[in-house]
Amino acid sequence: MKQIIPFLIALLLSSAASNLQKGTASFYGKSLNGRRTSSGEILHNDSLYAAHKTLPFGTIVRVVNLKNDSVVLVKIIDRMSKKSSRIIDLTQAAAKQLNFIQAGLTTVTLEVIE
Repeated sequence: MKQIIPFLIALLLSSAASNLQKGTASFYGKSLNGRRTSSGEILHNDSLYAAHKTLPFGTIVRVVNLKNDSVVLVKIIDRMSKKSSRIIDLTQAAAKQLNFIQAGLTTVTLEVIE
C-alpha cells in the first residue's frame, strides 16, 4: 500500500497539470462580430466565447490573466490557426473581464472545466 500512494499522488498531480495550459491570449476585432464561427454559432463580442486550436466545441474553459489575476469562464465556439503563437482568442466581453483591452495581449492560464 505504501508504494501505491506516491504513485497515485503523482498520477493526480500529472493529470491536473496536463489540464492547464499557459500562453498568450488575444481578442476578436469588432469587424468579426456577427459572423459565423467554425462551430456554426454566430460570434457575439458581448458574449463569453473563445477560439482554441484543439479543444472541442462547447468546452468551458477557465481563463486567468496572470498579470492581474482576473478570471473568466468562456465557451469554445471557434478554431484558431494551428500556426498561431497564441493559445486562445477571446470575445471583447471576455477580454474586458480579464482587463486587457488596452494592452491587446496578455499572458493567461487555461483550465478545462467541462
